[in-house]
Amino acid sequence: MSAPRVPAPDIDPANKPKGPASYFPSIEKTYGLPMQHWLDIAADQLAAGSTHMQVVESLKTVHGLGHGHANAVVAYVKAKLAA
Repeated sequence: MSAPRVPAPDIDPANKPKGPASYFPSIEKTYGLPMQHWLDIAADQLAAGSTHMQVVESLKTVHGLGHGHANAVVAYVKAKLAA
C-alpha cells in the first residue's frame, strides 16, 4: 500500500489546531472514520480534476458530511498539495 498523498496530522488535544484542521476531531467523532479516510477521498478526487466545490459536494452527497466539514477537508488537502 502506498503512502497517502496528504497524511493526516497528529492533533494534540492540549494545543487546538487552527484553520481547517480545527474541524478534524469533530469530523472523526461525528462520522466514526479516521481523518485519513476523508483526506484520501478528497486528494483522489482533486487529482482526478475535480474542483474544490465538486469535491465538497461529493463529500456531502455521497459520504454524508456536512458542508463545513467537507469544506475543511478539501481546503486542508488543497493547501497541503500546494505546499
